[in-house]
Amino acid sequence: MRDEAPVAAVAVVDGPVVVAVDGSAGSDHALEWALTAARLRNAPLRVVHVRQYAMPLADGPYMPTIDHRPDADPVVDRVRAALEGRADLPPLTVEVVEGTAGRDIPRLGDEARLLVLGSRGRGGFTSLLLGSNGLACARDAACPVVVVRPDEELTSGAQPCVVLGLDALSPHDDTIGFAFAEAALRGAALRVVCAYPGPVLVYTATGDFVTSAEADAATAAHCTELAGEQLAPFQERYPKVRVEREVLPGDAAGLLVEASREAELVVVGRHQHRKPLGRLMGSVTNAVLLHAKGAVAVVPPEPR
Repeated sequence: MRDEAPVAAVAVVDGPVVVAVDGSAGSDHALEWALTAARLRNAPLRVVHVRQYAMPLADGPYMPTIDHRPDADPVVDRVRAALEGRADLPPLTVEVVEGTAGRDIPRLGDEARLLVLGSRGRGGFTSLLLGSNGLACARDAACPVVVVRPDEELTSGAQPCVVLGLDALSPHDDTIGFAFAEAALRGAALRVVCAYPGPVLVYTATGDFVTSAEADAATAAHCTELAGEQLAPFQERYPKVRVEREVLPGDAAGLLVEASREAELVVVGRHQHRKPLGRLMGSVTNAVLLHAKGAVAVVPPEPR
């Protein structure tokens, strides 16, 4: 049995929802997603364009003249034009930050309750599903990060749905809490997907590996019990959220990607591993970011 412990608070700052824009179609979708997120939270929205200009090595007649004034940016002009005259906008600011996207966009999460960006900006290859900036933010930002991918394959179910990837053996209360809170804000059902390795194989006296239905059932029952214990405190906190729990054998990433086809949002935790060359996200989180449909939220664990 799991020791009873107080439910950890989700790492939410009393700051704005922040969305990074770069003039691409992907960032347009991210802006719309962020507008909805800010309204649901009654939070201000901060729209930021991180721009980087190559500085000329020497003055000359053929060197372009760069206007660094924040109000002279075409990306900012496009955002203001898109929002002009729209009703029900949250309190918002539109600004430019000078720097590099891979370094400075993750830093925007330091004072944000949520950081939103598109899956791929203007500079990426068209065949890539997720750009380097999205990976950097999901890996490094201090707050939850939502990567928005427009996808025509999404199908709407009878009720809005948020999908939570639950690791029964290594759960993060922060991730569970974020998923419940998001489902409550959206009036959505919460579909909890908990995967375990399967089918379970046993070694026989004849030297063969065979499927053991008994062992598989025992593993499923154990994971079901763990998942129930982990979800119970949050179900008490959010009694109006309808929870659909699925404990299934197989690959967690594959199950979550399949579930994402009918989800408004897929929520996963950020399990990081330290490597000689830096930090790497867990394989499931990385795979979901690369292949899931629609929007994916990556929730960092609270510092302990």
